[in-house]
Amino acid sequence: MKLKKFNFKIVNSTNDLAIQIIKNTNNKSGIIIAEKQKNGRGQYGRKWTSFKGNLFVSIFFQVNKVKLSLKDLTKINCFLVKKFLSNFYKGKITIKNPNDLLISNMKISGILQETLSKSDEKFIIVGIGVNLIKNPIIKNYFTTNLFDLTGVKITPKNASLKLKKIYESFIPMLPKFNIKNLDRNLK
Repeated sequence: MKLKKFNFKIVNSTNDLAIQIIKNTNNKSGIIIAEKQKNGRGQYGRKWTSFKGNLFVSIFFQVNKVKLSLKDLTKINCFLVKKFLSNFYKGKITIKNPNDLLISNMKISGILQETLSKSDEKFIIVGIGVNLIKNPIIKNYFTTNLFDLTGVKITPKNASLKLKKIYESFIPMLPKFNIKNLDRNLK
């Protein structure tokens, strides 16, 4: 499966843009990549701080034939982002439920999932933010970025291509995916 790429310099929110694309076009899947978000959103309506040079993407696709719960899809998306991060960082990456990824107990990535129905089609939008070169300072919540951890500067372009490939190879498996074998299936 190929995800159609939508590249933007500045957007309000990649998830908001994915919702607009689903509603106003016939695109069944895609990846929105932005250099900057003005109003990036996190879980529970929190603001997602969007420093230029970090990764801001939303991936959307149909889930009509998928028999998994939203909670199971959240787990899967966390594992896919963990797989993506392991391309750049070889140490331990943990998932903090429901949708944060941590390295050494510091947040490096967050996921915002939303669903949308259009006619009789059901879509999932997976917003993914990854601190590639800079992390926000949040009171009582530790954060980090890949550059500080590895000393290697990863460009959003290269990062988004790797993430796109991971999702393109995984999405076709979703209708028959067995959540019980999550660790084994996503290696």
